[in-house]
Amino acid sequence: MRKNSINHLAIIMDGNGRWAKQKNQPRAFGHQNGAQTAKKIINECVKKEVPYLTLYTFSKENWSRPKEEIDTLMILLSSMLKKEAGNMYRNNIRFNVVGRIEDLPEKTRDWVLSTIEKTKNNTGLVLTLALSYGGRQEIIDAFNSLIKSNVKIINEEILKNHLYCPELPDPDMIIRTGGEYRLSNFLLWQSAYAEIYISNKNWPDFGENDLKKVFNEYENRNRTFGKL
Repeated sequence: MRKNSINHLAIIMDGNGRWAKQKNQPRAFGHQNGAQTAKKIINECVKKEVPYLTLYTFSKENWSRPKEEIDTLMILLSSMLKKEAGNMYRNNIRFNVVGRIEDLPEKTRDWVLSTIEKTKNNTGLVLTLALSYGGRQEIIDAFNSLIKSNVKIINEEILKNHLYCPELPDPDMIIRTGGEYRLSNFLLWQSAYAEIYISNKNWPDFGENDLKKVFNEYENRNRTFGKL
């Protein structure tokens, strides 16, 4: 049987807050360590020559968290982009965002847009951050766009072309850390046939060996897409 290879890997990076709580540290400590884990996993995907990686970074629902935590997350995101934009450029990573970036604070949005611009001609890994993202909202926005376009008949291809990033292929594998068994409004349309891998480890503890296990498992999964 031919082994599968991952074209698009998506990750729900869950458990930063719980990880920090277990260590009697503030939630910000968990987010900071989670950002370092993300950096390691991105680098590992570059080594494995994965074409697409999407990270669920900040959901639409996360805006309901305490303002102090939101501010910390936005500052951390801006700081990471400031530090890593040059590395992304040198490593041939093309930075991308899916979601309502107009919701982001101005300074954070500026860093997002400048990193997209700086790496737009890169041809390696397409790194997509889901920011102010919700799967249901994406589908609603797609329908509103279709209404404005006066489309009379809708099929899958037409709807897909009105999603936030229609050029992104559907994810082959979705990893969720933190031991939770749900998608949490992540890539609902795109995940129709995605394989799902649940890790009981909180995101800051997820490492290169864990990623290797995911790839090994994916290689041997039988993907029929509803066929025999």
